[in-house]
Parts: sequence; structure tokens; C-alpha cells
Amino acid sequence: MRRLALAVGLCLAPLIAQAEVAITAAVLRVEREAPLPISRLDLPSGDEGFRGGRVATADNVTTGRFLKQSYQTLEATAAPDGALAALDDLIAQGAGFVVVMAQAEDLLALADHAKGRDVVLLNAAAPDDALRNEACRANVLHIAPSRAMLADGLAQYLVWKQWTAWALVHGSHPGDRLKGEAFARAAKKFGARIVETREFADTGGARRSDSGHVLVQRQIPVFMQRLPDHDVVITADESQVFGVYIPYRAWDARPVAGDSGLEARVWHPAHESWGATQMQRRFEKAAGRRMTDLDYNVWTALRSVGEAVTRANTADVAALRAYMLSPEFGVGAFKGQPLSFRPWNNQLRQAILLADGKLVVSVSPQEEFLHQTTRLDTLGFDQPESTCRF
Repeated sequence: MRRLALAVGLCLAPLIAQAEVAITAAVLRVEREAPLPISRLDLPSGDEGFRGGRVATADNVTTGRFLKQSYQTLEATAAPDGALAALDDLIAQGAGFVVVMAQAEDLLALADHAKGRDVVLLNAAAPDDALRNEACRANVLHIAPSRAMLADGLAQYLVWKQWTAWALVHGSHPGDRLKGEAFARAAKKFGARIVETREFADTGGARRSDSGHVLVQRQIPVFMQRLPDHDVVITADESQVFGVYIPYRAWDARPVAGDSGLEARVWHPAHESWGATQMQRRFEKAAGRRMTDLDYNVWTALRSVGEAVTRANTADVAALRAYMLSPEFGVGAFKGQPLSFRPWNNQLRQAILLADGKLVVSVSPQEEFLHQTTRLDTLGFDQPESTCRF
């Protein structure tokens, strides 16, 4: 027994003797004015994203306690004109990794401002494909899935169902048009066809009064008349102007998918597979509400940092970034397999949940869509398709 204790002591000696590794990260939200959601069920909580970060930090602390690794996460909120100063302040406080909740233009400004400094930004919100292609930045890792990943995940399922004739309706805002382009790309990629594309123009007005949503409801049946024969209606409505009114109000009896009906999501409160129930309950106990996509993205970002620290056992930002982009890296995130980064555009590979209002209907990539390396790379821009040049 004494020999066993001595052997165990010798094995643990290097671990016990090592110096403590201290990690300071941050979560930064850049706020821009946005209209209230159409449904009061979707009213913002005010702490969205930050709650995910707090749960992730608690998880990192639990693991780090046994490895002499400590974690703290700073939080900051800024308007666009104060975002650069907020980032400077977080870096001055020692943050080597900053999770950013911001639109693409603000994220790019932050990335260019931080260029050459010992800090890595983790994109938790901006879905723009350009950020992973011609506008990519070496100091930004993308946790949030791109529009192409979301569109591809939905397209795979619809093609598997043999619903290959799509009527595409996109909004008039820039993000809506970009989402529409992502669906058009996905249709071509997986063998669907768009029989007609229509744009629903946002003419303004109150979204939650008779002059707003009631008017939209009345417009939908007429707007959706005389479409060519189609299997499904695809809505591209990131701005939440018309999409939720398409189901049950369209002229033809067809299923609806996209930004209403069957949605491609990074997370969903009904997701229970691969241990996700445990994550749901833990988050709900800590936050007093359900976990959102943004909470999940921030949680995944900070857990990715924690996993890299655990494996590499260093606080050096450059070394951790290199490890996160290496083939050895993987982080468990309740998606059925470890998630890893694509080194050609810094995008986190991950499965996409397809859900309606109550249940997860399916998870993409679908088994029928094969890839020479990993089926996760059938979602979004694969290496031969990428135009990112760091």
C-alpha cells in the first residue's frame, strides 16, 4: 500500500509542482438599436450571451481547480462608437481572449484595431459569410455558424425529404438578402431548385400594432399567390418582418422553412441528445430561463478556451490559438462529436439543429452527405471553396 501511494505521489509530482496558469477572458457586447421582436415570447432577456459566459466560466473553474488553472471573465457593453475603447480597456485588464457579440462591421473594426496585439477575438454573433471568406481576419475565431452553414444544414434535410422545389421569399434588409443568397447557394450545392424568388419589402410601421403586424398578415395571402408549383416555402427574414406570418397564411398549403417554420439553429431549448439535457438544466438553474443560441455560442467560445488551456497547460495566447487551430483540438459541446476549427477560415465545425417551435426535428449534416474528411465540412465553405487569405 505504501509503495502504491509512493508511485501515485511520483506521478502527480510534476502536476503539483507546476506553476498556476491564470486565464483572463472577456465578453464584449456591441449594442445597436434593434426593433422589438414580433412575438412577446421572444422579448430579449437583457443578459443574453453573458449568462452563457458565466456558466462556461464556472465549468472552466471546476476543471481548472484540479490542474492549478484559474479563470476569470470580464464583461462589457458598449455602443459602436465606444467599442474600440471598451476593447482597449479589456486588454489592459489582461484579457487575452475576447468573445464578441456584434454585427459584422463592428467585429471587423475591433479585429483591425486589435491587429498585432496579444489578443484573440471569438465571434459569437455575426453570421456573415464574408467574414469567413474575403473579409477574414487571422485574429478572429468564428464560433457562430455562418449563414452558409445554416442554409446547408436545412438544405440537406429538405433534399433528403425530396422536397427539392423551393419558393424563396427574402426580406428587403441587407441581412435578409444575404440569407437568401445563402439558400440559393445551398440549393445549387445539394441539387434543389428555386422555382421563384420574391422580395417582401419592409414598408415600416409599428411591428406590434394594428398598423404593423395586422397589415402584414393581410398582405401575405395576396403576396403569396400565383407561385409556380413548389414543395416548400423558404423564408429569409433575419429582420423578423414577415417570416412568422407565412405559415397558415400563405395561398398554397405548403410547409415553411428557413427563418420561420422549420428553422436551422445552433441550439434549441428542446435539444436533449448527447447529454444536452444536463446542459439545459444546469443553465436554467443558473439563469432562471432557457438557453438561447447566443448563450450557447458564448458558452462554446469560453469552453473552447478552457479546453485549450487544459490540454496545452499554458496561458500564452499565441500558443493557445495555435493549439485551437490544430488537428489535436476538440471541445465537447453536446453535438455528438468534438467540435474543431477549420484552419483555412477559423470557423468552428459543428452540427446544425433543425427545429420547429417545440421539438428538434433532425440534426445536420445528414448521413447521406459524405465527405473525405468529416461530414461537418459539408456545411458551409469547405477548403476548396474558401476565398479566405490570411
